This record gives sequence, structure tokens and C-alpha cells, in this order.
Amino acid sequence: MTPEQSRAARGWLDWPQRTLAERSGVSLSTVRDFEKGRRIPIGNNMAAMEKALTDHGIEFTTSGIRVTKP
Repeated sequence: MTPEQSRAARGWLDWPQRTLAERSGVSLSTVRDFEKGRRIPIGNNMAAMEKALTDHGIEFTTSGIRVTKP
């Protein structure tokens, strides 16, 4: 997942950064810093963020994202 994909996925889900942080169990600063390109989260935090999004119908592709559930 790239920062751009994360922002796009949140946009499709209409989630603010805080919602992604809460649903993935990471800090808000982790989401914020990742999406601004300041740092890459450690493996388990990145995996948790991706899982929170995929559990809600987001699929990550090489060209972006795809929404698989309404």
C-alpha cells in the first residue's frame, strides 16, 4: 500500500484518518505520517492498516485500488 492508495481508500470509504487509525489499532500519527510520506510504518502496523481497509471492501492493485464491496 502506498500513501496515495491509503488516501484514496479512505476517500472511497469516507473515513477520516482517525477512523483508519482506530479500526487498525495504530496511532493517528502513524496514519498521518505515512500518508504525508514522512515514514513507512513498521510491518505489523502497515499490515493492520491494510487489513482494516480490505475488511471494508478495498482491494489494492498495482495500478491503484478497487472497491469490492459497497
